[in-house]
Amino acid sequence: MTTILVTGATGTLGRQVSERLRTAGADVRGLSRRSPSYAVDLRDGKGLDAAVEGADAIVHCASTPRGGDDRAAGFLIDAAKRAGTPHLLYISIVGVDRLPLGYYTVKRRVERMIEDSGLGSTILRTTQFHDLVLRILSGAAKLPVLPVPSGVRVQPVDSGEVADRLAALALGEPAGRVPDLGGPEVRAFTDLAGAFLRAGGRKRRVVPVRLAGQAYAGYRRGDHLAPGHAVGTVTFEEFLDRRHRHPA
Repeated sequence: MTTILVTGATGTLGRQVSERLRTAGADVRGLSRRSPSYAVDLRDGKGLDAAVEGADAIVHCASTPRGGDDRAAGFLIDAAKRAGTPHLLYISIVGVDRLPLGYYTVKRRVERMIEDSGLGSTILRTTQFHDLVLRILSGAAKLPVLPVPSGVRVQPVDSGEVADRLAALALGEPAGRVPDLGGPEVRAFTDLAGAFLRAGGRKRRVVPVRLAGQAYAGYRRGDHLAPGHAVGTVTFEEFLDRRHRHPA
């Protein structure tokens, strides 16, 4: 039986990857700070060797915009080397090599660390998840109006489809940098805001707000988009409908 370690196993993506791998017959080790079996804080790496030992592959889903992903990846790579793990998979983001954001810069650094590690590796970049767009709009909707970044388009993808792809890659051989996975549609943020309001039966005036900075300029250019890899099938409206029918 194939043994696969999934980091961030209690998160939006890691949980779904773990479910799909178990369905496929793999022995899945779920690692997170709150895991009942493999409770590891990747920020210090304590207990990581025991979690990695004997694993055929590692799917690295754990990540935080608060910083420290590169340090955590260093601990994981070192443990994988000690254990002789042949396959390390990493989920990254379209645009990490183009957008001047601190979180993206660190994600790109982790990509390089994995590529230079000598381990067999697979790196998948995706566009933003539907869940992220929903979280942004839900937060903004607490105001009397709904502000959205002016001139920005988004290509949200369903996290379940990303989980499908990661699980399939984990059960295969190391493939290096694989084709990006983008959502089915490139949509204006104002358009997605309208869909969000309609789905929830809310009324707000959508107000485009022009922002400053190089990162915003990159978003306006579409540096975070992958229109040539629009292979996802679940639209934002379908995602919202599913959430309303089956609330978490």
